[in-house]
Amino acid sequence: MASFGQAIAAGKMGQQRNNLKKRSGKMAVSIRLKRMGTKGKPHFKIVVCDHHEGVNAKSIEEIGFYDPSKNPAYVKIDKQRAAYWLGVGAKMTETIKSIVKKA
Repeated sequence: MASFGQAIAAGKMGQQRNNLKKRSGKMAVSIRLKRMGTKGKPHFKIVVCDHHEGVNAKSIEEIGFYDPSKNPAYVKIDKQRAAYWLGVGAKMTETIKSIVKKA
């Protein structure tokens, strides 16, 4: 493995970071809401995404749907996929935890 300075010079810093994630077996993955819909009429997809990416980043997987405008609120979650992601270390946001408790 090259030293830190050599890795930067060779432009392989991202590759080394990915190798570290693979070696440690841990990724910062979260289960959170992704806002969809128009202004004043929101609905949300429940997605699994990298915690370090921004809000508009591409999600790893869509595992559910949440529509708060219906009465009662419509919630659909693929429980098998959610259990898989929680098993490999994904963290749920506080909002998702409260939605799951209500569902």
